[in-house]
Amino acid sequence: MDRIELFRVFTRVVECASFTRAADTLGLPRSSVSAAVIELEGRVGARLLHRTTRSVSPTQDGAAFYERCLRVIADVEETESLFRQTSAGPSGKLRVDVPGRIGRLIVAPALPQLLALYPQLDIELRVTDRAVNLIEESVDCVLRVGPLSDSGLIARKIGDLSLINVASAAYLAHHGIPQRPADLSAHLAVNYASPSTGRIEEWEWVEDGEVRTMPVRGRVTVNSAEAYIACCLAGIGLIQIPAYDVQPHLHAGELVEVMPGYRAEPMPMTLLYPHRQHLSQRLQVFADWLEALLKKQVL
Repeated sequence: MDRIELFRVFTRVVECASFTRAADTLGLPRSSVSAAVIELEGRVGARLLHRTTRSVSPTQDGAAFYERCLRVIADVEETESLFRQTSAGPSGKLRVDVPGRIGRLIVAPALPQLLALYPQLDIELRVTDRAVNLIEESVDCVLRVGPLSDSGLIARKIGDLSLINVASAAYLAHHGIPQRPADLSAHLAVNYASPSTGRIEEWEWVEDGEVRTMPVRGRVTVNSAEAYIACCLAGIGLIQIPAYDVQPHLHAGELVEVMPGYRAEPMPMTLLYPHRQHLSQRLQVFADWLEALLKKQVL
């Protein structure tokens, strides 16, 4: 392997914390990955990785070397594609992961426009509602909604997703229209349980600049947005939902917004990608397009 390929192998091992997983994502034999790291350690004259039977982690020298490798790889990739980018635009495959309903309702229908603008660009669109490990699953970027954990990834803020309170017209005709959160004691909600933790989300609103929450009685609990909306349409209870998710139902009069002055705090939308992708033209183009699309149709 040449020096840049050794750098790429080493950074992937660090990111995957495993020789085996790194080999799988690179499409190389594990022995080749291990040999590449040993060769690199010989060249630099320092031990770069702590190796145990269960995990691999960078040494102090390895962590510093990893950051240098990322910059060198990015510089090389930018230099190699400098003239190709200006003449032909972005090319190759970009693997992206987006939340389920955003992918189906917003991103997928708009992809023909992106593909027409960039004929050499291919998109692998993954639609999931779970936390995706970008490195292990070979994903270039992921759109996440809500608070972020400290993942060590590059984060690009896209915007804030507005949430509204809605109920079916039939439910409101039977139970009355709540005017303020205190009225919810006489109402039912469709409970939403987090798919990852199973925790039931409390009713939330912002009042006097403060986020407040309270449990609201519900007879049905769901763990997907589709079921959440379907139960609301069936008149089972009130829900809090991104506005874009129910626009057709609002326009048709099937759902009605209630308590507009007591909405939940907007949820941040963020595009995440690894350090090694920070100069990819494919990623830059997609990120700009996605941000414009979401601001137009969602935010």
